[in-house]
Amino acid sequence: AIFNLKAGEGAHLVTGPLYHTAPGAFGMGSLHMGHALVLMNKWEPEETLKLIDQYKITVSHMVPTMFYRMLSLPDEVKNKYDLGSLECVIHGAAPITIEGKKNMIDWWGPVLFEYYGATEGAGSFVGSEEWLTKPGTVCKPMTAGSVVILDEQGNPLPANQAGEIFLTPVMDFEYFKDKGKTEKSRSRDGLFTVGDVGYLDDDGYLFLCDRKNDMIISGGVNIYPAEVEKTLVLHGAVHDVAVFGIPDEDWGESVKAVVQLNPGYQASTELVEELLAFSKQNLAKYKLPRSIDFVDELPRLDTGKLYKRILRDKYWQDKEKSI
Repeated sequence: AIFNLKAGEGAHLVTGPLYHTAPGAFGMGSLHMGHALVLMNKWEPEETLKLIDQYKITVSHMVPTMFYRMLSLPDEVKNKYDLGSLECVIHGAAPITIEGKKNMIDWWGPVLFEYYGATEGAGSFVGSEEWLTKPGTVCKPMTAGSVVILDEQGNPLPANQAGEIFLTPVMDFEYFKDKGKTEKSRSRDGLFTVGDVGYLDDDGYLFLCDRKNDMIISGGVNIYPAEVEKTLVLHGAVHDVAVFGIPDEDWGESVKAVVQLNPGYQASTELVEELLAFSKQNLAKYKLPRSIDFVDELPRLDTGKLYKRILRDKYWQDKEKSI
C-alpha cells in the first residue's frame, strides 16, 4: 500500500487545519481506512510528542518546520515520550535540510515519507530508506514523463540541469477567474507547473532548488533562497528564518535574511556576525546574506507554510521587482 498504510488499524494525528488540502486529504484518507483521527487545536512541538505517546499514533502528516521545532526541544523532553507506535509520517509542502531529515530518521526511525506534488496533480514520493541512498531528493516519479524539467522556451532539459518542474495534471482544470494564469502554467504538451525550479539526476530522482518567483537575481546570478534558509536554520540560535531579495542599486537585488531566534538568544551585532561567519562555512560568497534582521515571530500560515510576502513587501514599497 502507498506510504505503507494498513487498513483497519491505527490512529492518525492531524497536525494542520482540515480545510487545507494536505492535512484534510491525508486525514480523510486515514479515516476511510478505518483509522481514528486525533485533531490538534493548535500545533505545539511537545504536545505532538505527548499525543503520539498517548494515542499510539501510527500515521501523521507534517511539514519541515514542525520537525525543526521538535528537534530543538531539550533531550529530556524528547526522551520522555514513547514514539514507537509510528509507522508512517508523511511530509512535504516545503524543502527540508539533509541534516534535519537525517536527524529525524535517527530519532523516529525510517518512517518518514516525503512527497512532491500539488492540488492540481501529484508527482510521487520517497521513503526513508530509499531517500538515504539519495539524500535531498523529494521523490522519484512513478512513471516516465510524469515529471519533466523544461527551460524558459519549454524545451526538455538534460539530467542535472535545473529548470521549471512540470507535472501531469490529475484532471483538466482552470484557475478561478484567471485564464491567463492557467495558460501560463501549461506546457505545449498539456503539463502544468506551480513555478518550482529543480532537476532530475541521472537516476531520475527529483531535487528541488526553490520556487521560481522566490528566486533572487543579484548581479545577474540566480540565488535560491531555500538553500540559504536550509543553512541558517542549522545554527543553534535560529528558530526560524526567511530569505528573500531586496532592492540593491548596484546589484539589482541583495540577499536579506530575517531570523526568529530561539529562546535564550538576543539580537545583537555580534550575533549577526556569528550567523554570517556560519553561513560562510557552507555557502558560496555570492549566496551569503548581505544583511540580517530579527523579528519576534515569522508569519506562517496555519499549515506551517511561510508567508514571505508580508516580510518582503516592506522592503519593496515604491519599488518595482522585475525578474
